[in-house]
Amino acid sequence: MKGEDKKTNRKEDVRKLILDAAKKLFVEEGYQSTSMRKIASEIGYSPTAIYLYYKDKGDVVYELHQEGFSLLKTYLMPLATVEAPFERLKALGRTYLNFAKEHPDFYEVMFMMKEPMVHLDNNPTNEMWEGGKEMFGFIIATIAECQQQGYFSKDNPQYIALQAWGLVHGLCSLYITTRLDKVGMENISELSADALLENAYKSFVSFVESSKNSKR
Repeated sequence: MKGEDKKTNRKEDVRKLILDAAKKLFVEEGYQSTSMRKIASEIGYSPTAIYLYYKDKGDVVYELHQEGFSLLKTYLMPLATVEAPFERLKALGRTYLNFAKEHPDFYEVMFMMKEPMVHLDNNPTNEMWEGGKEMFGFIIATIAECQQQGYFSKDNPQYIALQAWGLVHGLCSLYITTRLDKVGMENISELSADALLENAYKSFVSFVESSKNSKR
C-alpha cells in the first residue's frame, strides 16, 4: 500500500513539474512557440515521458486552466458568507483583482489565452466552461440581490454581471500587460499601476453607490 502511495505521489510531483514548466513557457514564449519537447527540456525529461501524462499541449493548457480556477475558487469561497450583497460584490471585485495581481501567469492562461477554449470546443465531452460558469453564476446571483436593494437598473442581472466582470477584467488585463503603467505615466498621473488599479476600482464602486442614491 505504501508503495502505491509513493507511486501516486511521484506521478503528482511529475504532473506539477510539467504544469509549472508549461505555464512559464506559455506566458513567456507564447502558446504557439511552446512545444511538448520544450516543456520536456525545461524539466529535464524526454518528450516521450511527457506524453505518458498528457496527450498534447492542448491537454496541458486545459489542465492549467482548471488548476487556476481551483485556486481562484479558494479566493472566492469565503465571500459566500458575506450577507450584505453590495459588500459581497465589492469584496468579489477586489478579490478578483488581488488574484490577478498575485497569480498573473494563471490569470493569463485562464482569461487571456484562447487555447483553453479551443480545447473545450474540440472536446465536447468535457463539461462546459465549468470554472467560469460557477464564478459567473456567483456574480449574477450577487448582482440580483443588489438589485433587490436598489442598486443598478432593473435590467437582466446577467448583462449587468457581464458588464461588471468585463470592467474588472479589463483593469486586470491592463495591469498584467503593464499597459496601466504607460497609461498612468502618459495620461493620468505618475501613480504606480497598483495605485491606479485601486483608484479605478474605487471609482467604479462609487459610481454604483451614487446611482442608488440618485433613485431615492
